[in-house]
Amino acid sequence: MLAALLVASGAMAQTTTTDQSGVDTDIALLRSDVQAQKTDIIGKTMQLSDTDAKPFWPLYREYSTKQQALGDQRVAVIKDYAAQYDTLTDAQADALMARMIKFNTSRNDLTAQYYPKFKKAIGAKQAAKFIQVDNRLTLLVDLQLVNSVPIIQ
Repeated sequence: MLAALLVASGAMAQTTTTDQSGVDTDIALLRSDVQAQKTDIIGKTMQLSDTDAKPFWPLYREYSTKQQALGDQRVAVIKDYAAQYDTLTDAQADALMARMIKFNTSRNDLTAQYYPKFKKAIGAKQAAKFIQVDNRLTLLVDLQLVNSVPIIQ
């Protein structure tokens, strides 16, 4: 489902000779497609009433935009890892890990920041359902990335 982006990310992590502008364009297109799929899945799973849909979708777009900005940070780390893969030093590995820890913390903080907003807009049960669905989709992406990015040698 979300594999196209993930396969590209994994391939990017394994090669350092790819044309960078082409990779960036491919990533942008794949992320756009993934976002459309994600929005469709969320819409079908949430089955929001018209009353709930009205406040939900603008808030979702705002949340999703911030998620994408965080995703840019992860893509940057993966690109840097790919560029350094063959010659990675302890210092570089440490710096990459610091960036990934910051990414993970920011991602959790974003969820914590937006859950009350979703709860106010659509109620606690529906907000919890949304966070659950969003988390599952995020876990699918994370699982695919983990399987695509090679372990440090």
